[in-house]
Amino acid sequence: MSTPGRRTHQGCWTCKARRRKCDRARPTCQVCAERGVACEGYDVRLRWGTGIASRGRFTGADAPAESSIPPRLQGRQRDLLRERKRQLHVADQVRVSSGSEILVEGTEELLLSPLLSETWKPNHYAELFSDFLSSGINVLHSTTMHDGEIPLKVRLPGLPDLKSQFFEYFDAALNKFRSELAQSEAYLEDGTLTAGLLLCTIGIMQGIPWTMHLRGMYNILQSQSVTRSHDQVSPFRAHLLEVMGIMDLPTFAIGRKHPYLGFWRQYCRNQSTPDTSEQYDVEVMSGLPRSLVDIFSCVHKGATEQDFWDWPGSRGCFLQCQLWEAYRLAGMLVIRHGALRLPSELDDNPAQRGQSQRQSALPTTTVIIMRLLSCVDAIYRASSEAEGKDTLIINAIPYPVFVAGLQTDALNKDPDLREFIRRILMAIAEGPFWNKQYRLLLDLLEEHWTYPENTINIHEIAQSRGIELGLF
Repeated sequence: MSTPGRRTHQGCWTCKARRRKCDRARPTCQVCAERGVACEGYDVRLRWGTGIASRGRFTGADAPAESSIPPRLQGRQRDLLRERKRQLHVADQVRVSSGSEILVEGTEELLLSPLLSETWKPNHYAELFSDFLSSGINVLHSTTMHDGEIPLKVRLPGLPDLKSQFFEYFDAALNKFRSELAQSEAYLEDGTLTAGLLLCTIGIMQGIPWTMHLRGMYNILQSQSVTRSHDQVSPFRAHLLEVMGIMDLPTFAIGRKHPYLGFWRQYCRNQSTPDTSEQYDVEVMSGLPRSLVDIFSCVHKGATEQDFWDWPGSRGCFLQCQLWEAYRLAGMLVIRHGALRLPSELDDNPAQRGQSQRQSALPTTTVIIMRLLSCVDAIYRASSEAEGKDTLIINAIPYPVFVAGLQTDALNKDPDLREFIRRILMAIAEGPFWNKQYRLLLDLLEEHWTYPENTINIHEIAQSRGIELGLF
């Protein structure tokens, strides 16, 4: 009597499926051959059940597919070491020789930003560049998103086809920038000048040294015909020179390591129209009328409080007028108290700084601060509303807010003013605007407020931390 067939757990897959005994012959069983059925063999098969994998390279995935593997959170020692090696490799590629003065101190810190903490693929580069084209460019100027006077936007439509190669071109631009700066008589082309200004912008936003780049570019420009009027250069070239002039404005940098060059005063001043009240004449990076920038360029070089007080204004929208009023009043405070003067400039006669105040009845410091902060409050409230989403004027408020924050004596008498300054900087640093620069500025002010008035210079605090910040 034959033995009933039993289900085998070690047979071929065909016999298992049909619940019959398998002779386990290799490579195919004879039972399947006799029946004329294709034997499916004995290979091990893994079945993916319901749930999420807890081990192996599919850890955290809900399906055995590469696309289902979730991004691994940074934190494992192995991941951190791998990421550190990759970032050091990138740092080596952009490192500059010690004699060129182009190496930014703290480059490694910059490369450790969250932006580079993931494993980037070409599609990430494309998405990143698309974000820059749509919104990232908006952090580089202080007017509106739809301002037709932004020279860089004219050149952007030609770039979308190059999105995936953006970082290759960016690296090439930095290499070319270093090469031309090393040759003091070389011509500084627009692309190279743009790369240098971009380096400065990165430094300003991160608080790392950047004025050495300005000095390097200035040395080259001096050997060229930079003294030509704006009518003799292209609009884009004129824009780049103005941006460089804004970055070099007196009192517009904290912890500056290199002295002011006087670039705007020498090469960009008096380029505005004769009647600024009838024509739009705003420099897009700072968001200020050129006629007002002209006065700031002469701070500590002959400008007085009366010059700011008598400034006739310029044509603009309501929020722009609020911003310009805040800057005008901040300029008066800077000249009156000299709070943002570099340590090397503090040997003048304080009586001369107050001379213009005695010549006419100008507002008191407390009144100026109140009026200045009321303008800032109006700008912040309008920018926070849905109707103000297209305005970028909020990018330009660090200078007047910081100048007001340095008036320790007035703030001690009215703590509400200090609390407002703290609240406005924290809101922009952490809110929907998110700007690291404002957090650094607030940290400097918090330490400055712990000292009695006139006992320490704000630049000394910044330099002790190795910080070099811009106020634009």
